[in-house]
Amino acid sequence: MKFDKKDLLLYAVTDRSWLGSQPLAGAVEKALKGGATFVQLREKNLDEREILKEAVEIKELCRKYGVPFVVNDNINIAIEADADGVHVGQKDMEAGIARKLIGRDKILGVSVQTVEQAIMAEKNGADYLGVGAVFYTVTKADADYVDFETLTAICKAVSIPVVAIGGINKDNIMELAGSGICGIAVISAIFAQADIEKAAAQLKELVVKMVNA
Repeated sequence: MKFDKKDLLLYAVTDRSWLGSQPLAGAVEKALKGGATFVQLREKNLDEREILKEAVEIKELCRKYGVPFVVNDNINIAIEADADGVHVGQKDMEAGIARKLIGRDKILGVSVQTVEQAIMAEKNGADYLGVGAVFYTVTKADADYVDFETLTAICKAVSIPVVAIGGINKDNIMELAGSGICGIAVISAIFAQADIEKAAAQLKELVVKMVNA
């Protein structure tokens, strides 16, 4: 799938732990209605069969809204579900191997924390980078912190788009203005909110303002 850096404006990363009895696909659709421009399925505790079923369901939803859909870490599921791509972290599969497995036409996102990792990921075929945690995050308590200077340096060091992730919410989003990122990736700022659609719409408005500031 061809994607534009504008597709990374409001990147929603799923987390069912915030949803109670609400089905994940329903929550994702609310986020899409609110203006999410990219969706990543992140599942750590389901078996493969369940993840595949969910991936197919959410892929169909994303197609309906014309939004790119990637799977976190699990390349087999991404390929089987015919997702638009995959996102890998530094502790997961090496970006070059991931690129070979998914082929040239799929989207490859890579999580990085340093300029060196960013340059290497771009060299190995990454289409975009996720950088963080830029703020403290309860979703990933062991996440390495990336300061504003490093975030800015990463944006300057690569020619592919960069999104910031980690603890971003409507109250601190404007602190990222001027860093060079083209969007934000959020989990709880969308999926932990009582009104998911409204939360996504508010964030979308703010991220447009932040990117253009």
